[in-house]
Amino acid sequence: MSAVIIAPDKFKGSLTAPQVAAAVARGLREAVPDVDVRLLPVADGGDGTVDAAVAAGFVKVGRWVTGPVGRPVPASFAVRGTTAVVEVASAAGLTLLERPAPLDATSHGVGELLKAALDAGCSTVVLGLGGSACTDGGAGMLEALGKTSFDGVDLVLASDVDNPLLGPSGAAAVYGPQKGASPEQVEILEARLADFAARIGPEHASLPGAGAAGGIGFAALAVLGARFRPGIEVVLELAGFAEAVADASLVVTGEGSLDAQTRHGKAPYGVVKASGDVPVVAVAGQCSVEPGDLGLKAAYALLDVEPDVTRCMARADSLLTVLGGRIARDWVSQ
Repeated sequence: MSAVIIAPDKFKGSLTAPQVAAAVARGLREAVPDVDVRLLPVADGGDGTVDAAVAAGFVKVGRWVTGPVGRPVPASFAVRGTTAVVEVASAAGLTLLERPAPLDATSHGVGELLKAALDAGCSTVVLGLGGSACTDGGAGMLEALGKTSFDGVDLVLASDVDNPLLGPSGAAAVYGPQKGASPEQVEILEARLADFAARIGPEHASLPGAGAAGGIGFAALAVLGARFRPGIEVVLELAGFAEAVADASLVVTGEGSLDAQTRHGKAPYGVVKASGDVPVVAVAGQCSVEPGDLGLKAAYALLDVEPDVTRCMARADSLLTVLGGRIARDWVSQ
């Protein structure tokens, strides 16, 4: 029997990607005990990117760093050989705040994590750019790095967004409100970013990904010599997805919400594109698009099993096991 690859992203606010994968696997195995299941949880560069790397065989390394409002926070990165995976969300994530701090949040801790990765002897560093609390253009990150040299280091920016730094589709205008910024504060942030860009590299401000993670992408591109790539592509490479799917008869992916944004850099669509001719189905909390529009053969939603949103989120783990059983009966040979 060919393998079933389970490669979901997290269900935000409910389960991590490894937890989603494990729950679906239970359902598959309960329905078809001898099924060959391989768990490859993924991420698109946001929170969960380090967890995906650890699931792929990286070792997690813990560090205390400066959090987004200056207080120490426990953070981590992942290492395998001379490759490190660092995520902005771990050191400067929005979830680390008790209350929004749109004008004050800093990326300082991100620089501390990057320095720790270099000190560990890593020459390739993947920086996941999602989930940030800050809109400082990466100024705090650069401050923390000081004169740390990135000569000889391949710094790869992994993100599911390719916004420029400035303007109506830039870091402040698009993501500032999500971080608690009022319209007036968005204007302040935009002015700060414009001034910062003018001083350290205005030609980099319009590059794809410069506006990711509150402009951390900009500083990395302008000063650290980074290169930008879609986050899901980077994570799939780290996980060895191409090798795994070559021997698969089915791929199960998923995320909390399958919607119109899924086609734009989100993990499930990246999994579909990387799966070639192997059929792909998805699990989700909810699905508001036709599965075929995403290249999926089918989508299985938790809300179809438990329509009450509160109960659905509380029971997500067990409901995913139910969906795993349904997928087995629909797609896996007995």
